[in-house]
Amino acid sequence: MKSIAFFVFPGFEVLDFAALTVFELANVLSGARLYDMTMLSQTGGSVASSAGPAVATQAGADTSAIMDTVLVFGTVGSMPTSAPLLEMVRSACMAARRAGSICTGAELLAATGLLDGRRVTTHWARAADLQQRFPLLKVEPEAIYIHDGKYWSSAGMTACIDLALAMVQQDHGVELVLKIARQMVIYHRRASNHSQFSTLLEMAPRSDPIQKVLSYARTHLRRQLSVDELAGVANLSRRQFSRRFRDETGQSPARAVESLRLESARAMIENTRHTLDYIARESGFAQVEQMRRAFLRVCGAPPQSLRRAA
Repeated sequence: MKSIAFFVFPGFEVLDFAALTVFELANVLSGARLYDMTMLSQTGGSVASSAGPAVATQAGADTSAIMDTVLVFGTVGSMPTSAPLLEMVRSACMAARRAGSICTGAELLAATGLLDGRRVTTHWARAADLQQRFPLLKVEPEAIYIHDGKYWSSAGMTACIDLALAMVQQDHGVELVLKIARQMVIYHRRASNHSQFSTLLEMAPRSDPIQKVLSYARTHLRRQLSVDELAGVANLSRRQFSRRFRDETGQSPARAVESLRLESARAMIENTRHTLDYIARESGFAQVEQMRRAFLRVCGAPPQSLRRAA
């Protein structure tokens, strides 16, 4: 059984508890006690989250056992960095086999000096500030999570699930991880180099007709998805649709559809063993070569390179 300690502090982000669910389900679905979890804080006792509800914790100084894994929670506000807390976290992480941060917890872990010279990620909105405050870090603002030596870090919010799944996979293999992902009703398990940014969120259409078109396109990628077909979904003339689509998304319908195809293909490349022919067909590319050219132009790498990295 592996012991996991979660460091929290007043104002911690309550969504980070999703990481605990991953380890909990590892126990439930395996039928074995794979993980034992402990909540730690600087002083122990009840610690309130940023949303209000509190969690019972043990004082870090009162824990004599060396933890297998130590994870530092994040916060939507300012990260505490008092000297006693930093020393407590530093000592626990140095003694552990594996240590890491969730979301803005990277700021606290970086302040201990343990991440100097290492690759790290955090919530995209705080990445630039993290790099400026800690110039010895190699901050990668788009990554979902990063594993550099014994130290791990995740992007913001739900990315803690991806981080925890990756840790379980390191410990117990991919089959258990897939069972956990299904139980958590996760659309797909994201690889570490998967971007924090969603194609649909990036386009952010304002009106219902354009949102309807993008949702339709995403679920019908195998179709040709011509401008006329998409205009029909929006119940607009071809000319009205093209003008309105560009005004709301900042790009042409053809470019938006290609972005959706790339996002779908990348998810399958990184998370399945399907052939590139199958992935190209399911994502709506006419042939593998067309998909390869699109990846080179947009991602700067062919599909094969992304699969090897994943």
